[in-house]
Amino acid sequence: MPDKRTHRGPHPSDAKLFAPETRANLRTALADAALLLTKGYAERSVLKLVGDRFSLTQRQRLAVMRSVCSDQQLASRLNRRVDIATVSDGAVAIDGYNLLITIEAAMSGAFVFQGRDGCLRDLAGIHGTYRKVDETMPALRLIGALLEKLGVAQTLWLLDSPVSNSGRLKTLIRQLAEEHRWSWDVRLSTNPDAELKRTDRIVVTTDSVILDHCARWTNLGREIIMSGVPEAQVILMIDESA
Repeated sequence: MPDKRTHRGPHPSDAKLFAPETRANLRTALADAALLLTKGYAERSVLKLVGDRFSLTQRQRLAVMRSVCSDQQLASRLNRRVDIATVSDGAVAIDGYNLLITIEAAMSGAFVFQGRDGCLRDLAGIHGTYRKVDETMPALRLIGALLEKLGVAQTLWLLDSPVSNSGRLKTLIRQLAEEHRWSWDVRLSTNPDAELKRTDRIVVTTDSVILDHCARWTNLGREIIMSGVPEAQVILMIDESA
């Protein structure tokens, strides 16, 4: 059956799964998961242990595991994070689908989750095919407007070439950049993760594997959502008062 979605919006069950009364349980589950990861437990084992203990559904488990990291990972990520106000001092490299889909999700009313490292992550997946939605162009304009405001001179977008419709998205992004005279280079890559891990540019991603290996990164997605998507449904996955 063809995908006829026009929004990147929430799953039908999310309003119940992530209702306010569920969030204390999710935060406790995340705290336990962080402790186990810090002690060296494997991620798969942690997911099962914590998920079973707190009776989490598959989507709740996904939210916890996308939001958690060990103490060691957290310290390393924060040490290499570049303040958003200083990104004009260097060129940036964007994990294209990672950033765009998160902004689309936030704009369409899906929940986004703020994890231990301060990043906002969604639960959307493209499953090998990217489909343009109503939020795609507004999301790209928000991204471009903030990069322009920050004074970023050089921006490289990397899109996964194995994902269907990557070529169309590349054309779309290039046309928008030309229209606004943004200095954007858009490339298809068979392995953008590897490129982002070794680049000397400031990386824009919330992918944990990339964050744990890149030289520098900045939390651009959170800045875009918090400043440009006031209606975003952000769930804090840690207890900031603790």
